[in-house]
Amino acid sequence: MSTFPSGVAVVTTSDLDGQPWGMTCSSVCSVTLEPPTLLLCLRRGSPTLTAMLRRSTLAVNLLHTRGRATADLFASGNPHRFDLVRWSADPEAGGPHLVDDAHAIADCRISRTVSAHDHIVVFGEVLRVQHPVVADPSPLLYGLRQYSSWSVA
Repeated sequence: MSTFPSGVAVVTTSDLDGQPWGMTCSSVCSVTLEPPTLLLCLRRGSPTLTAMLRRSTLAVNLLHTRGRATADLFASGNPHRFDLVRWSADPEAGGPHLVDDAHAIADCRISRTVSAHDHIVVFGEVLRVQHPVVADPSPLLYGLRQYSSWSVA
């Protein structure tokens, strides 16, 4: 699958104590339009997945081309990652919004999960979508073990 390019997202949530959690994820796709539903595949045992399942909400931050450093940071496992990026959260949010690095953010409620060996497939019903104002909304892509982008005209 490394030869198949995909968009790059950081999925986020907060645990029941309000601590933010997040991880880079390229296994995201649209499932249905009615109701709007996204699918994510997350590694079993991930602390982000654990918090997400307890809270039953998440945010999918679709990164723009200038979000590469954030993609790397949230893939690194750095426990202080939220101290190194600007983020926001409000009571309506499914998880923290990475406002400087995302061209679109979908707040979701978990509607279903399916076990798939060492991963859990999470279905998130989209409750709202926000489009932060960014200078270049070109999406960040990853494939062939490198980043690229797709220019938005």
